[in-house]
Amino acid sequence: MLDLLLLLMVIIWGSNFSVIKLALREFPEATFNALRLVIASAVFLVAIAVVRARARAGLRPPEPPLTGAEWRLVFVLGLLGTVLYQLLFLAGIARTSVANSALIFGSTPVAVAIMASIAGHDRLSRMRWAGAALSFAGIYALVGRRAELSTSTLAGDALIFGGMLCWSLYSVLAQPLLKRHSPLVITGLAMASGTLVYLLFAVVPMLGTNWGAISMTSWVLMASSSLLALAFAYMVWYTAVQRIGSSRTAIYSNLTPIVAMIVAALWLGEQITRPHILGAVLILSGIAITRLAPARA
Repeated sequence: MLDLLLLLMVIIWGSNFSVIKLALREFPEATFNALRLVIASAVFLVAIAVVRARARAGLRPPEPPLTGAEWRLVFVLGLLGTVLYQLLFLAGIARTSVANSALIFGSTPVAVAIMASIAGHDRLSRMRWAGAALSFAGIYALVGRRAELSTSTLAGDALIFGGMLCWSLYSVLAQPLLKRHSPLVITGLAMASGTLVYLLFAVVPMLGTNWGAISMTSWVLMASSSLLALAFAYMVWYTAVQRIGSSRTAIYSNLTPIVAMIVAALWLGEQITRPHILGAVLILSGIAITRLAPARA
């Protein structure tokens, strides 16, 4: 069941590139992202309140309260996964190519594996290292030939790389919290705290937004991106981190370029070439190896 949810998460994230591209024709970037975060945070906070009400009524086990140190870590997660990641990603996309972005984010499983190993969360076997490397090779086969490495995209590449590191660290740092708390609580509180900080950066662009120029279609795209790509997908991500670890969860993110490629072919008429097929095979093979290989004790 978890694998199916992770695959659904990947489909949502892969399709979300096209959704965002369409919505940003009318939405300013900062306004669009701020609204997404506010809606997703509200959904999480309402869900947390319902769960706690059920616990008080004796319908489910109560959630242990967060300690002061855990609250501080939740705030750090909000800064990494909501503020820094979102700012770096949006700024990077505007300054480099999609191919470069996909190639850089293809290294996420490797970065997560290294960070998790350093933190002592996972002792990775050779098979799982091989799976991560194979999946990264698939990313390169998929987009590497089209990636532009030049001074004109250097700033954007650096921003995307910084965003990738923030997302990787965000995934690894959450693991200790998920031993005592549910993914719903950690994801929701981290996103809500990060959203409050993000609004400080977005308040000026939001005040200058021409709301009358935004169509109902763009509003629907923004809402669906918030509820699916943020609320639902983040919840699945943290649930997987809790159950199978950050390293195994991260490898699924390499499926996102495949989904994006298929969506682009269906919606935009882009061709699927042999390198695309080779990359897809390598990525799927890497995921299979990493998912099935046991972690070292």
